[in-house]
Amino acid sequence: MTQPPNQPPHQPNQPPQGGFGAPQPPAQPPQMPAAPQGPPPQMPPAPPAGAPAQGYGYPQQQQQPAQPGYGYPQQAPGQPGPYSQQPGPYQQPGPYGQQPGPYGGYPTQPQYPGAPTPPGGGGGIGGFFKGKPGAIVGAAVAALLVIGGGTYFAVSGGDDEKNDKQNVSKSDDPKPQGSESVDQGDGSGDGRKADDDLNAGRKPGEAKVLFLTKNDVDLPRNGAEVFGPWVVGDTVVKGMYKEVVGYSATDGTKKWSLPLGTEICSAPAQTSADGKIVVGVKDGLTERSKCLNLQMIDLRTGKAGWKKPIPKASGAFSSLSDFTLSISGNTLAAGGSGNSYGFSMADGKQLFKGPTDGCKPFAFAGGPKLIAAASCPTSDYDKPKQQLSEVDPATGKAKWTYNTPVGWEIDKVYSASPLVISLTQREPKKWSIVALKDNGTVRSQIDGGKDKFQPRCGGGFVVFGQNLEGCTGVAADASTFYMATEPARAGGANEVVAFSLDTGKPKWRSPAGGDTSMTPLGMQDGNVLVYKGASYDKGGAVATIAPTGGAPKVLLQHPASTAEIENSFYSAKMVFADGRFFLASGRVSASNDAEEKETKTMMAFGK
Repeated sequence: MTQPPNQPPHQPNQPPQGGFGAPQPPAQPPQMPAAPQGPPPQMPPAPPAGAPAQGYGYPQQQQQPAQPGYGYPQQAPGQPGPYSQQPGPYQQPGPYGQQPGPYGGYPTQPQYPGAPTPPGGGGGIGGFFKGKPGAIVGAAVAALLVIGGGTYFAVSGGDDEKNDKQNVSKSDDPKPQGSESVDQGDGSGDGRKADDDLNAGRKPGEAKVLFLTKNDVDLPRNGAEVFGPWVVGDTVVKGMYKEVVGYSATDGTKKWSLPLGTEICSAPAQTSADGKIVVGVKDGLTERSKCLNLQMIDLRTGKAGWKKPIPKASGAFSSLSDFTLSISGNTLAAGGSGNSYGFSMADGKQLFKGPTDGCKPFAFAGGPKLIAAASCPTSDYDKPKQQLSEVDPATGKAKWTYNTPVGWEIDKVYSASPLVISLTQREPKKWSIVALKDNGTVRSQIDGGKDKFQPRCGGGFVVFGQNLEGCTGVAADASTFYMATEPARAGGANEVVAFSLDTGKPKWRSPAGGDTSMTPLGMQDGNVLVYKGASYDKGGAVATIAPTGGAPKVLLQHPASTAEIENSFYSAKMVFADGRFFLASGRVSASNDAEEKETKTMMAFGK
């Protein structure tokens, strides 16, 4: 790997290609390369075609004070960070062997919702952490036109080029509609013979199947991505194709349906605190239609609120097709290549606009803090320069700015508070997880040893933008980061490993046990919330792991009688709220109209 400009040849300002441990301080700080006349391309790096590269070294970048206004100024790298700790205890080859990744084609469908999924997500991936070989296995929930065993089908049904003149509904009172595609069990019978009684055969101690929904939408060819589900009060909501639908969280009946007239093309991972969301919708019905419009929706009532187009930027990239959306407080942040914006959730008023030169934000992560990832001008496309900032949701002003090492790109935000991020390097292909302090300085670098891990990072496919949030398989509290290992084989058991955020060292491991894998979903009451995937003869389960470790404690054991249905959901999205577990397909597609109507889209369990 070539050295940065003006850097002594043996001083590792770049992550080294081999070895372990902290880099040595450079003799002098490297100089900033000259900026080109225009912004660099923002295409996410291609996934690796072969095995990951060895080696990892990572210098801490000097934290700089925020600059006035909404800007992400270039800043020269500082001194190397304090990464002098010794290798962690997990240095021996682990049992979690690398699975071949089908790069360049469509990944195959996971065997069950908790199964390891094909590599995906944004950014390049490769060698792991502190010089140890490994792999990150993710799942791009959208743009995977796959069903069954991975066969691609051209789906018949509705065509988005139909001469359909339907407009976005302006009704302030959408009428609740009962769903004829909901199967509910009555708990009677001595064995489940069909889907009409999902709880027949339920054993003592097993949770109830609250409902199972099937697709009732005439979809375009190749199917449609599912957005959500979002749970607000007693309503679970998902969006797909040209409508957003709210279902009763207790029995799955359709409470309301909001037709949008055109296709949904973007949505945040989470709602506002008062149950509102803004989705991106296309500006027409043809294949040439652009994702340019924003539509606010109250998910508690199903009523449509304000609607407005994204302002047209002066540059080449002005389409929301390149944008992703995030919500923090009362702010909707839209980030893409070349431009970014902040809007009020209350009325759609523009709160801020990204800079027109210098470092430009390309994606946001929301929640308790608004985090912006920005790309900076560079004279060498192979040595990208990026920054991460916490910004004021009301003004867009940066509170602090953290510079990644030259050549390293911001891949994901696993947690906004505490702040834990994923970084990747293209060549040689490497991967790192770094925890930052509240002021943007490095807190620790996670030491993953030789284990393989499987964060699942989904979201809509975007060409020039990047989904920065929405990962499962990871969780964090104030002192600890939790991540699931990859099973040695599909359907096998795995472990959840806890890492200290102060040292980056592993603290403990919790095995799933049996013949199933665990997926961390987040934190609940101080414990790690996990989903244990279903097998073909045993239902899945929702469980918790104490912050001190130990065996998982089951909260909901799903029925064995419906295990086959439970593990059939494609690229499953999972939500646990108010004692109920919701499982939804990440994409709905079929080979013909009859199959399309029988496709199972969402399943819920509860007591």
